[in-house]
Order: sequence, then structure tokens, then C-alpha cells
Amino acid sequence: MRATQAANAERHRHAHRDAHAKSHAILKGRMTVHEDLAPELSQGIFFPGAEYEVVARLSSAPGDIHSDEIPAPRGIALKVLGVPGDRLTPTIGGANQDFLMVNFPVLAFGTVQKYKKMLALLEKNANAPDSFQKLVAAAARGAEDVIEALGGKPGATLLGLARDNANMLGETFHTQAALRYGDHVAKLSIAPEGGVVDLTDAKVESGFSAMRDAVGAYLAENDATYTLRAQLCTDLEQMPVEDAAVEWDADASPHRPVASLHFPAQDAYSPARQVHGDDHLAFNPWNGVAAHRPLGSIMRVRKAAYESSSEQRHRLNNLPRQEPRALTDVPD
Repeated sequence: MRATQAANAERHRHAHRDAHAKSHAILKGRMTVHEDLAPELSQGIFFPGAEYEVVARLSSAPGDIHSDEIPAPRGIALKVLGVPGDRLTPTIGGANQDFLMVNFPVLAFGTVQKYKKMLALLEKNANAPDSFQKLVAAAARGAEDVIEALGGKPGATLLGLARDNANMLGETFHTQAALRYGDHVAKLSIAPEGGVVDLTDAKVESGFSAMRDAVGAYLAENDATYTLRAQLCTDLEQMPVEDAAVEWDADASPHRPVASLHFPAQDAYSPARQVHGDDHLAFNPWNGVAAHRPLGSIMRVRKAAYESSSEQRHRLNNLPRQEPRALTDVPD
């Protein structure tokens, strides 16, 4: 991944992340923890009534910059500012908690061993021409329809390739892998509420930066509200921690509301914000507190991978990493 990142930096004469390279918005907002939490949900930074400032970066999964006309998994990286607790990685500095989520509940290559096998395929697809990647997505959607028509359930890899170009403000995002949730183990998710629900499955128009334009146009005039939810692990055999490709049964353990996220109307992608979010900010699931320690082999290897990516990106761009202490540190 480091070699691919360096090659892309040489081609662009600018270093990007080795995954989720293309951003679509940098948002400033607030998170309010619900007052009426059950004891098992009142864990870690989620104590009743707590309020935090948050920064979010919306992006597409590939490690290079492609047209938004190519369907791809979309992600949201959430940075909760000024949280209490013992730090997982004190060398990062600051007092923030990062949660990284994708609009798909499971990871197709859910262990580090599977990921190693899949990496070559992912890199090959990422380097293919945009026209070819559109054909791959269209073929995957067709295969998904056939499997469902026959009463089957498409696998995680096929579903990931079959993503469409829906407005990402209406998507539900998942941590995919597990993390500690105080005394418990959980997966977290963010679901749209209020007006952004109307954007679920709403297709964006064509264009190289169509997603950025759609997100920016909406947030220029409207607020966006979401519910952060926790799905507690209640059965380690049926809800494994080591394999992030296994979807946890929501009937056995539902996604329970924990906090509300509110992003007021704003200029979501001003030039200053783009530079700050893409070049200065870094997001890492290991940037947080011990109460929300990442779990599973994919999460463990991310500790080294994310730090490697961030170090190389900031070094090649000759720019310092900035860990914000307040929303005022993020440009308008």
C-alpha cells in the first residue's frame, strides 16, 4: 500500500491517502449523547448528556482520484473532539476519538490474511481505466439482481462492487469491524434522520465531481442530522470479532441509538477546508481512548498501515499533521 501511495504521489506530484483519497466534503458539527441510555450503552465517551464538537470527512474508497461517475463504496471519517479517557496512541497527540465508517456493513476481506490475497485485485481494479471500472460495477449490479431473483444472497465482494451512485448524505455508514464499547464489544453505525432521509437512493448527476457538487449544494441550504448507533455483541460465535466479513444479525442484537449528530448548513468544501481536510488532517481508528479499542486482525494491522500512510503523505507534501482541539481550528 505504501508503494502504491508513493507511485500515485509521483504521478500527481502530490501525495494522497492510500485509501479514501478523494474527499467530497469536510463538515463541522456537534454530537449529543442521548440522556436516557441504558447502562450497557452508557460506556466510554458515550455518557448521558455529553456534547462534543465533531469534524467529518466524506470520501470515496479508492486510493486514487477517479470520476464520481464510477460507483464506489463511500466513507465517513468522524473525529470527536476533546474526549476523556486513557489514550490508545499517545504519540499522535490531542484528545480526540476517530471513528471510520463505510456505507456497507461488512468488509469483503474480513481478516488480514484475506486482505493480503485481495490487495493485488483491488490495486489492479483501482489502476484500470474509468470506463472499465464502470463496466465492472454495472456487471456486478446485474449479477446481484440475478442472485436475488433466484432467492440467493449476494456475497460481500459482489455487493461492494455493485454500489451505485446514490447521494452519500442519505447513506448509512458502518465501522464494519468491531471495537471495545467500554465493558462490551460493539459495531457502530450512523443512520440518516430528518431531511437527509429523502436523499437515500437519490442518484447524483454525472460529472467528475458530481458527489462533491451534490453534497455541497444540499448543505449550502440545509442541515444534516444522523443517529449514531451501537450494535452490541451478544454471541461471539454468531457475531465474530476476528472476521469483519460476517454481518451481525440485527434481529439478535439491534442497532440501538446512542447519540445524535448535527451538521448545520455550511460551505462543505471551500478551498481552505479541502486543503485542511486532505493535507493536514489524519484519521485513524487507533486515535482514541482505550474504552473504544479497535478489535480483530484488520483493525490491528490498521494501526501500522494508517500511521505509515499518514507519515508518508505529510512528509511528501512537506506539511504538518494537525490534530484539531476545537472547531475553530478547521477553516470555514
